[in-house]
Amino acid sequence: MIIRKKTRQIHIGTVAIGGEAPIIVQSMTNTLTGDVAATVRQIHQLERAGCELIRVAVPDLAAAEAITAIRAQITIPLIADIHFDSRLAVAAMEHGAQGIRINPGNLGGPDKLARVVASAKMHGVPIRVGVNSGSIEKELLKQYGYPTPERPDALIASALGNVRLLEQQGFFEIKISIKSSDTLTTIAGYRQLAQQTDYPLHLGVTEAGGLIAGTVKSSVALGILLAEGIGDTFRISLTRDPVEEIRVGYELLRSLRIRERGPELISCPTCGRTRLDLFSLAEKVEQHLQTMQANIKVAVMGCVVNGPGEAREADIGIAGGHGVGIIFKKGEIFRKVAEAELFPVFLEELEKLEAEYQSRASH
Repeated sequence: MIIRKKTRQIHIGTVAIGGEAPIIVQSMTNTLTGDVAATVRQIHQLERAGCELIRVAVPDLAAAEAITAIRAQITIPLIADIHFDSRLAVAAMEHGAQGIRINPGNLGGPDKLARVVASAKMHGVPIRVGVNSGSIEKELLKQYGYPTPERPDALIASALGNVRLLEQQGFFEIKISIKSSDTLTTIAGYRQLAQQTDYPLHLGVTEAGGLIAGTVKSSVALGILLAEGIGDTFRISLTRDPVEEIRVGYELLRSLRIRERGPELISCPTCGRTRLDLFSLAEKVEQHLQTMQANIKVAVMGCVVNGPGEAREADIGIAGGHGVGIIFKKGEIFRKVAEAELFPVFLEELEKLEAEYQSRASH
């Protein structure tokens, strides 16, 4: 049983982070924030996949000003990601950002930080103190050395030093992240940080890589930390469509039995008996499952003969080969169709299950 470390609770919009709140899955857009239509379109895709917080880059005033129009068209809280420029942090909050991510030490000094904190207090905006291995102050690197798994001290010292800058301004609506591109450094750093603060922690491995490398590195680091009860919110960082980050994030939580959202997909790894394009079929099914809320187990199997029995625990599943497709429930054949009709017919059955689930949930 996982026992979470108790942290303070903050709120970004209507979403609670820390305390007894669920672990929150978030992502970041990769569109130009000033392109409102493209950014809103991507956020809608992320919302459907289950994203609960969204962060947007604010590299210029146009991006900050676009936040008003973006927020008017989305339902999840929006966080502005700021580097170096205190004016952009203030502008983002004035235009509706519900959270900001900054490194307080690189905003240009106490006066500029004071203006950011005053604006955050006025607008009720929490601040994430975000420190990466590549953004640590030179004096801390000289004192502690570059962060390693054996000695991640520079990361912790930088984060807590920046937190103190906010506390000195009377500001305490804070969450912290200390990211490294190295998995073991990330684990060691967060373990040490969790012992030294009760602020909520945002987990992540920075510059993790593409779908395979990024998924593995993030899942190892975040999986270990979450299993130890460390972490209140996280992002799976992938050089990929950000919707994939949400898919991986929920699968990580499901695998640890922390949170379950929507259906669980199981599929066979294929073998010489497979007689259909199982890879693309499983991908299409998985994409559809991301839009569902029903807590069911769905199987995609490659063998009509053995598939249903091998996936007997699935609530519903499909298998096909040699021109024939079957839909099975709890290991028993429910319906036979032509293989070409298998996917659309299967979607109809999934939609029936989703409708039943929504009906029960509404009563």
